[in-house]
Amino acid sequence: QVQLVESGGGLVQAGGSLRLSCAASGSVFSINVMGWYRQAPGKQRELVANIASGGRRTYADSVKGRFTISRDNAKNTVYLQMNSLKPEDTAVYYCNVVGLDNYWGQGTQVTVSS
Repeated sequence: QVQLVESGGGLVQAGGSLRLSCAASGSVFSINVMGWYRQAPGKQRELVANIASGGRRTYADSVKGRFTISRDNAKNTVYLQMNSLKPEDTAVYYCNVVGLDNYWGQGTQVTVSS
């Protein structure tokens, strides 16, 4: 089992920045991919970005050039630096870790006001 604790969400004005963190504990030896998804009201959950253990990064087209994903393997933590935020980035952001199974965090709200 892997447990995930997220932090860093909040309310920010358009153009602002936030950084999300997600710390993993438990069976961390099994972790391969770490990433972030988001779900806006009335919409399906979508991939924002992920990073594999070898460092390969994948981004949604909508966040390329604005968001940066990184991970600290020593701390078993993944980060999402979000810059130039837009109102359409408003959503609940979920940490996701893929190892022996697929694990999800509890979600953190990000609200971007116009």
